[in-house]
Amino acid sequence: MSILYAGLVLGGIGFVFGLVLTFAAKAFCVEADERVDQIRECLAGANCGACGYPGCDGFAKAVVEGKASVNGCAPAGEAGAKKIAAIMGLEAEAVEAKVACVMCQGVNGEAKEKYKYDGYQSCLAAVGIAGGPKSCRFACLGLGDCVNKCKFGAISLKDGVAVIDPDKCTACGACVEACPRHVISLLPAKQQVTVRCHNTENAKAARAVCSNACIGCGRCKKECEYDAITVENGLAHIDPEKCTACGKCAGVCPCTCIVVK
Repeated sequence: MSILYAGLVLGGIGFVFGLVLTFAAKAFCVEADERVDQIRECLAGANCGACGYPGCDGFAKAVVEGKASVNGCAPAGEAGAKKIAAIMGLEAEAVEAKVACVMCQGVNGEAKEKYKYDGYQSCLAAVGIAGGPKSCRFACLGLGDCVNKCKFGAISLKDGVAVIDPDKCTACGACVEACPRHVISLLPAKQQVTVRCHNTENAKAARAVCSNACIGCGRCKKECEYDAITVENGLAHIDPEKCTACGKCAGVCPCTCIVVK
């Protein structure tokens, strides 16, 4: 009988606690905003954190709460921003499309090496050993930190330099943050001509470490009929607003560091 009484008592206590918990769940229930799930469906789903929030769920919640812009998800692109804006009953502001670009042409055989690196395949790790194996302190080390960081499979390694596929790149910026040499930049997607070098050393020093380094000679500037090129700190810069992508600058560059898409 004692076992029966004990079972009844415990069952009664469980029943009472169940009623209390049921009441508490209903009383303190926070209604979920269905817009959060709707916005989540419009995102790229990579949880890359480029928006500044902890994953896609965090961003979706922030948009609903008015803390984040409807076009704050770069991977979702303009199409995603418009869908999110429609859900929120807002207008999506026009955002210039961008794409990541590796500002280096220091491939194997062109960029000089200080030593043979045979350690852990990480640019960050290599930089800790005398600044890295390549003599140019502005060069891509080509050990794949950006490749590992990219969740869209847009980056590969070729001849010791990272290569970005613009069709897969979402401009999330993860690769930019991952590069310890700051070799990767986000550029306007419409920019057809780029100077793939950011070595600001003088011509002699730049040429000594890489045969593809920009030496600031100014031949591209003289050749340009549209005043789209300037040379500052020994490095050529192209204004995408003035550039017509004629390619004449690339044709006269003695270092082949100007690339036309």
